Amino acid sequence: MKKVLLLFFLILAAGGAFAQQKREFRGAWIQCVNGQFQGMGTEQMQRTLTYQLDELQKMGANAIIFQVRPECDALYQSSLEPWSRFLTGQQGRPPKPYWDPLQWMVFECHKRGMELHAWINPYRAKTKGTTAVAVTHVTARHPERCMEYDELMLLNPGLPENRDYICEVARDIVTRYDVDGIHMDDYFYPYPVAGLNIPDDNAYRQYSNGIADRGDWRRHNVNLFIKQFYETVHQAKPWVKVGISPFGIYRNKRSASIGSETNGLQNYDDLYADVLLWVNNGWLDYCVPQVYWEIGNKAADYDTLVRWWDRYCGNRPLYIGEDIERTVKNADPHNPKRNQQWAKHQICMQMKNVKGSVLWYAKAAVDNVGNYATTLRQNYWRYPALQPLLPYIDKKAPGKPVKVKQIKTDDGPVLFWQAPKAKKWGDEAIKYVVYRFAKGEKVDTDNASNIVAVTTNTFYKLPYINGNHRYTYLVTTLDRLQNESKPAKKKVRL
Repeated sequence: MKKVLLLFFLILAAGGAFAQQKREFRGAWIQCVNGQFQGMGTEQMQRTLTYQLDELQKMGANAIIFQVRPECDALYQSSLEPWSRFLTGQQGRPPKPYWDPLQWMVFECHKRGMELHAWINPYRAKTKGTTAVAVTHVTARHPERCMEYDELMLLNPGLPENRDYICEVARDIVTRYDVDGIHMDDYFYPYPVAGLNIPDDNAYRQYSNGIADRGDWRRHNVNLFIKQFYETVHQAKPWVKVGISPFGIYRNKRSASIGSETNGLQNYDDLYADVLLWVNNGWLDYCVPQVYWEIGNKAADYDTLVRWWDRYCGNRPLYIGEDIERTVKNADPHNPKRNQQWAKHQICMQMKNVKGSVLWYAKAAVDNVGNYATTLRQNYWRYPALQPLLPYIDKKAPGKPVKVKQIKTDDGPVLFWQAPKAKKWGDEAIKYVVYRFAKGEKVDTDNASNIVAVTTNTFYKLPYINGNHRYTYLVTTLDRLQNESKPAKKKVRL
């Protein structure tokens, strides 16, 4: 027994062992604000995105967070905001040949069994590099609702009409597109610049509501917005998830006893983002703190922060935002011959409330920087994973597939089935999970290694060998929130 344990720990030390949950959010951010698509043209951008999605699928990703509104503009057809310069090179200019990137991404992600979350920036109206805006842009139509700060233009969070406007944009996206989620990043009030005050005196005089402290008032404004935003999305479509990826530090210990042992910018004090209030009040469906630092960082240690978020942010699914490049350029503190990917994974696997991760950023993963993607594909994301459950929205499983049968085709044997009947959205079968078990093998649907496909199709091509091998296939249905049905069974010879 001692020899077995010793061997186990040696394997762990070598990084060869891995653990995988059956339910895990495996996301990647695809951003446009860095200009990677600007002026690329329709065909080249579609080829680039197709390649990225194919590679992300191979490495096991099951969710894409796609930036569609970087500065009150749109990478989709909108009657509310102009086409983005990050798409066509000029704000307001439609793509040519015409296409709708968000609609295209929804289709392509769903085809690959992935979720698509539309990523918006709520308040930012003009980035530093934008020199001209379209006449239909909000800064041109309503300059009185905007404020300038450090060469940025922002919708003033203190004005109720801006909250209404952003929620109208969100409702438009959710209503017209079959997105699985809508996502905000960490820009609320602007990142502070020394010696530069936020110009919101007029809004404060008009809407202070008796709140004496300016910081409390700013947090109140953002709180009102988050609550309204969450309710707006779920009124439009109850199953669409609302997610936020806040800056990685909530508060430092020196600012509050609840704070982490860190020394950096703070959500609560500097960005006026009370993330824990949103989580504890149920105004989010998932939270992705951007814990981009390395293990051992003196100001913001990865290990310290992951443990802090796990302790305080467990009332909603918690995913960790991972910086690929920083992870692979820093050595594992316990093994200088390898990078920190393995060590970070081990930390997250120890946490009770961490249910997944999101990669910053998709292109770094696709480029396999530091063999990060290879490690995911061969180890941590080797088998498919379902999404974490959200029982407070819907916990009823759909009916199981019906009429499961094997049919011989010119292309070989195929397993076919039909969707169960559905009376409402929570009963509707959206995807299917296919499991395979060899003769004599224990049937275990909790083990992800038994999953051979997660698909939107109602068929699965069977891998025929010589007709002498017996297998049991199980097929289950998933609804929009990935509640899983009981299995339908079919025995086959391959």
